[in-house]
Amino acid sequence: MVRNPTESPFPIADDRFVVTTHVMAKADLYATLGVERDADDDAIRKAFRKLARKYHPDVNQNDPEKADKFKEISFANEVLSDQAKRKTYDEFGIAGLDPNFKPDQARAQQRWGGGHPGAGGPAGGPGGFSNFGGDFDLDDLLGRLSGRGGGGFGGFGFGRQGPTRGSDAEGNVTIDFLDAVRGGKVGLQLQGMGELQVTIPPGADQGTKIRLRAKGSPGANGGPPGDLYLRLKVRPHAFFRREGDHLHVDLPVALHELIQGAEVITPTPDGPVTLKIPKGSANGGKLRLPGKGATRRGTKERGHLYVHLQATLPPNGEALEAMAEELKGLYDGTNIRAKLEV
Repeated sequence: MVRNPTESPFPIADDRFVVTTHVMAKADLYATLGVERDADDDAIRKAFRKLARKYHPDVNQNDPEKADKFKEISFANEVLSDQAKRKTYDEFGIAGLDPNFKPDQARAQQRWGGGHPGAGGPAGGPGGFSNFGGDFDLDDLLGRLSGRGGGGFGGFGFGRQGPTRGSDAEGNVTIDFLDAVRGGKVGLQLQGMGELQVTIPPGADQGTKIRLRAKGSPGANGGPPGDLYLRLKVRPHAFFRREGDHLHVDLPVALHELIQGAEVITPTPDGPVTLKIPKGSANGGKLRLPGKGATRRGTKERGHLYVHLQATLPPNGEALEAMAEELKGLYDGTNIRAKLEV
């Protein structure tokens, strides 16, 4: 499944997942995720992902109890994974998340009242609301939390909530080498979405990121969906290899083609072409085909295809031995390794 690895393994910005005020009023958010109060970000993220896989409604159809549990863990993660919200929650509990909350006034009330307003404090237990006065209205508080800016907490509302854009998602997809080099439309099978026709830009390479608008997690309360970002992985090719915008291929050639020169067929990304091998070419020699490489991103220009000549011996061993004896005489009086002498 394609998803953002830092988020839930499921799309969670959905109007099915609205946390009720009565569920969270008594909750200890750390206990909800099953982590210690000094847990680091990585521990919180791992705990949430583990619980999300277990309780997500998509894998627990028609199970309202697990759906409620998923609402709880989603809200707990939303608060504890945000350093500012977590700090406020640690000191004042859920009440501190109200945009109209006055921390100085609460601290003064704490000093005079002798209690501790923080989550899990002795005065009020998890949530710590007992020292905030008789006029405290939790339903009103949580309604205001979700109503401002149409946001709430990442798509999880508390009471009335305006339209909320869905979260973006990210994932890896693997494409063929030539699809990356040439570009074009390819069909990709994505779990939960079926096949999508995705436009690959010419010259795409390993790690290229493609944005699919409105293909991320669905929005809540009529909000637009998020975007889907696909990071490309490119399958190795059977004989082409890539270095930047240039391609390389090893071309087997016969000994007589190197000695006498020849016209041979060589593959390119655009199909086979005729290549002229100069007379007297050396084994390992490199020939260039301009404009037969990968497209340079953002331009219409293409790199080159470099053809590396690889001498191939004939299969007849006895005849080759006889030929080798004749060739010895051609080297008489010639030191072919003179350049290597010190």
